[in-house]
Amino acid sequence: MTSVGIIGFGRIGAEHAGWINASKSARVGQIADATPARRALAEQRGLKVTADVQELLEDKSIDAVLIAVPTAMHFEITLNALAAGKHVMVEKPMALDLAQSEHLTVEAKRRGLVLSVFHNRRWDVDYLTVKQTIESGLFGKLINIESRLGQFASCVGPAAKEFRPNWRNEAAFGGGGLYDWGSHFIDQMWRLLLPAKPVRIFAQLRANVWSNDCDDFARISIDFDNGVAALVEINTTTTCPLPRWHVDGTTGSASAPHSDAFDTNVWAKLQFTPAGEQRSPKLVNKADPGLTESMIWDAFVSAVHGNGPPAVTAASVLPTMKLLDAARQSGQTGRAIDVSVDDLLLAD
Repeated sequence: MTSVGIIGFGRIGAEHAGWINASKSARVGQIADATPARRALAEQRGLKVTADVQELLEDKSIDAVLIAVPTAMHFEITLNALAAGKHVMVEKPMALDLAQSEHLTVEAKRRGLVLSVFHNRRWDVDYLTVKQTIESGLFGKLINIESRLGQFASCVGPAAKEFRPNWRNEAAFGGGGLYDWGSHFIDQMWRLLLPAKPVRIFAQLRANVWSNDCDDFARISIDFDNGVAALVEINTTTTCPLPRWHVDGTTGSASAPHSDAFDTNVWAKLQFTPAGEQRSPKLVNKADPGLTESMIWDAFVSAVHGNGPPAVTAASVLPTMKLLDAARQSGQTGRAIDVSVDDLLLAD
């Protein structure tokens, strides 16, 4: 069994502990968390704990680490973990920007270590259903695709209350909807439209209700080189959420419903309405399930042992980071930002 140390035992770190221990090839070896209450929770689950990240990194029984701390801390801790000879799984987003992400990717390659990012939503059944339906040709020529999450509640969600529970609403920690759900949805969008490539981004990022210094409303428009107009929107300030997905093509349109519970099976109920006189809507076929979180961990461990790449390579996340950078720049300047991901796609 591969022994995995978890750095940061907040809500998502605790979730990962369950996924790791449910996998076929990994077990949690140790937890590092600065918060006494989170260490106590880990101990209650029978896990070895420490308050010192460096102590965990120096433990020779630990083969790999999960980094599940606030986004602004990803770069430094990942770099330290690689320097300690550990394979690394880091929570999304990979880091604060493309430059940090490229540095980590190069460093992992130089040291011969596996670096992966937990973009588990590449296997969400709703995303796979939309992808399958587009690839089937049902929409004809694709015109427009919209991906949204709406709620009247902070994206902080059920955070661990013991450590700065509002950090996702603080820019200094890498907070905001763009980095949170937005990093998943932008990652899904550019991959959904391959081999088309994004060429331009315009973003509206606003702090309205839940935050004073980072976005609780993020709308990102992306132009693709095949003419498709794409939109990603994270709106935590609406009491009337719009559909999770909306797609338009020359032969018809489709929408998938919002879910208060973020239920991907509800999001996968994509209903297609054909163009023409007979506009009778019908549900499309739902895609087969993708990888589970435990399967993603098994693929990571397989890569650690030299058996192919992890489910998500670090290089494959660089286009996502470039688009996040461009969205942030557009939000700051009020201008559309030209982008090219050709060189980054070649790196995957």
